[in-house]
Amino acid sequence: MDHHIDAKGKTLGRLATEIATILQGKKDPKYAPNKVSDDRVLVKNVGGITVTGNKMESRIYYRHTGYMGHLKEQTLAEKFAKKPEQVLRDTVRHMLPKNFLNQKRLNNLIFVNNGGD
Repeated sequence: MDHHIDAKGKTLGRLATEIATILQGKKDPKYAPNKVSDDRVLVKNVGGITVTGNKMESRIYYRHTGYMGHLKEQTLAEKFAKKPEQVLRDTVRHMLPKNFLNQKRLNNLIFVNNGGD
């Protein structure tokens, strides 16, 4: 079953919890925690997501290249300006259970390009 979600004006965390619940299959009557649900989530207008408070400037994402001294920092505003889809995908990924079904469930999260609306 496909769930269509318009992200315009929605808060990042609340939207991510709603998507994570659907991807786990908890809204399905035949829910099983060890199975991947056949529910898909189609999200559009990802660029219209809002973030409350001061998080755009104060939240920092770190990643390491593997070389000494190569710790990269990026604020939420910088990451959101480049790829808002990646911000939402990472938020949903951290809300799903950390097991071997995590990536299989994330494959059911699809971002729809709505042609410049």
